[in-house]
Amino acid sequence: MKGPLDSLKVLDFSALLPGPYATMVMADLGADVVRVEGPGRPDMARFLPPFDADTSAWHGVLNRNKRSLALDLKRPEAAAIVHRLVGPEGGFDIVIEQFRPGVMDRLGLGYEALRATNPRIIYCAITGYGQTGPWRDKAGHDLNFLALSGALSHSGRRSGRPPLHGVQVADVGGAFGALVGVLAAVIERDRTAEGQYVDISMFDLMVAWQAHTIAAYLIAGDVPEPEGMLLNGGHPYDTYWTADDRALAVASLEPKFWEGFCQAIGRPDLIKPGLTPDLGALGPVKAAVAETLRTRTLAEWLAIFEPLDVCVEPVLTVPEMLEHPQSRARELLVETPTASGRRQRQIGSPFRLSGSRPAYQSAGAPLGAHSEEVLAAAGYSIDEITLLRASGVIAGHEGQ
Repeated sequence: MKGPLDSLKVLDFSALLPGPYATMVMADLGADVVRVEGPGRPDMARFLPPFDADTSAWHGVLNRNKRSLALDLKRPEAAAIVHRLVGPEGGFDIVIEQFRPGVMDRLGLGYEALRATNPRIIYCAITGYGQTGPWRDKAGHDLNFLALSGALSHSGRRSGRPPLHGVQVADVGGAFGALVGVLAAVIERDRTAEGQYVDISMFDLMVAWQAHTIAAYLIAGDVPEPEGMLLNGGHPYDTYWTADDRALAVASLEPKFWEGFCQAIGRPDLIKPGLTPDLGALGPVKAAVAETLRTRTLAEWLAIFEPLDVCVEPVLTVPEMLEHPQSRARELLVETPTASGRRQRQIGSPFRLSGSRPAYQSAGAPLGAHSEEVLAAAGYSIDEITLLRASGVIAGHEGQ
């Protein structure tokens, strides 16, 4: 069964997390994705531990279902190869890159240059701060984008420093922003036969993801602060310790859930006080909830809450989550073949489409494993490929 994106051919010049995550999703759904890496400077994700035999866990999952082209972009011959790949011979009509602004232009591979070869090209650039503005050339990582966007300023507890997140929110957010932008451009191209440039800023996305939160400031002047809003700790909607130092997530917002929760913990006296719209008056209610939940273990509370519909769940560890019946039912853990013939356990695609299923065909191809294959499909002869290899413009995986 073909995937829903099997008509798309993508050249991926990105690295580490944002771009590779976006193209992983596309490849899972059927797109033909070719990772382009320098023979002497491959994606650092290839070397991040732990390793499953010969494949890094990070690299294996983020480059699932992709082919690998080892191409030295600093060589003048490389630009000609890329132009041929995006032209009629190669058929690649989507480019995703993650360099700082201007880098691809200097290599002769910017949007305008590739558009001259293929007017249907959709060119997506993922950067920290976008292609415009005074910070366009500034380096940054996930934590920087969360900090500058203001997202960290109203996360965590009032008494502590802004927290580090276990998930790289801005990086993965950038990946999904790129997906939306590229697929929107694909839909418009179907109508106009023209491609376009997609400018994705991880900083922009982190600001946009706070639209509902910042609305309170824009309309009423309420500055978002830790534990000062309905959903960040100002309400009993929060996490609480149990007697065995495990945590429960209590999200009993609506009156029916809150009433059921209070009845379940034996504190009906908290029902009315907990329904006040005045967040500043909820401190004693939260303290009472915390004190009560400390009296039983996690297992004891789960036995009480399991038959109830009150929006209370345990804070699971990753191993516990993987064994959870919901995770199993949704097939979130998959096994993907590696180049050595082993199978690597990975987190699968979250997308469920009635007409197709995500495919898990390969985990992180060796560097340059498909260089000859990709070039041959674009019309290069055996002699031309041999010459390009001998001169170091391309490489195969045996040359790693």
